[in-house]
Amino acid sequence: MPDLTGQCAIISGGLGDIGRAIALACAESGADVAMGDVLESGEATELVAAVRKTGRLARYDQVDVSDFATVKSWVAKVETELGTPSIVIPNAAVVQPGGFTGTTAERWQREIAINLNGAFHLAKAGVDRMLAEGIGGRVVFVGSWAAHAPHPHIPAYAASKAGLRMLMKCMAVELAGRGILVNEVAPGYVNAGLSGRHFQEDPVAAKKARGRVPVRQFIEPDEVARQVLHLCDPANRHTTGSTLLMDGGLSLTSAADQLR
Repeated sequence: MPDLTGQCAIISGGLGDIGRAIALACAESGADVAMGDVLESGEATELVAAVRKTGRLARYDQVDVSDFATVKSWVAKVETELGTPSIVIPNAAVVQPGGFTGTTAERWQREIAINLNGAFHLAKAGVDRMLAEGIGGRVVFVGSWAAHAPHPHIPAYAASKAGLRMLMKCMAVELAGRGILVNEVAPGYVNAGLSGRHFQEDPVAAKKARGRVPVRQFIEPDEVARQVLHLCDPANRHTTGSTLLMDGGLSLTSAADQLR
């Protein structure tokens, strides 16, 4: 586990399964943690308490990442209380199944606004503060294998994650000389969130999905968190512009399976 003592981590989508796991992992590694999500503050009480139990500072804010002014204000509040975030984790995302013909303009705009624009907003606000303070840091986007494998049942989500990947690469080139490394963790089938609920409700679909994964296992949120921490490790000085694909070999055998 890396030593993140003295650092501040800021995480969007902090109340989702993956966001919670990342927040706790960062705290256990020594970082103070700021979490943001669209849910009211009462929903974060347990997580904030768990982070503080590790001996680290914690803050939760209700944040709509699709609005840059709101995100910029959030980062400013975090900086005042916890210090300048040197670890930025754009994680907030939404997805609603439905093919291209079933995707309305409103649904498309919402998923792009949160998944892609929201990731840009947090990365932009966080990196601007790092540069202003003259400190290095890490930006780790939580992406998806859907960024490179066609997913016809979730086209807006796939497009948003593909855009996020290119944003990551462009940022990595520009910021490497400033001590800011930018990478992406791209999971396959995670036993959490929408897919996790689907697997619980439909054991047959879960069995079929697991069978498509060469390692025959789903990914747990804490496993995603460990890979995020790996990319945040101060000792990891050379990895930037990279996608850490953790899909159990799914991309090697299946480009467009649908969860049915």
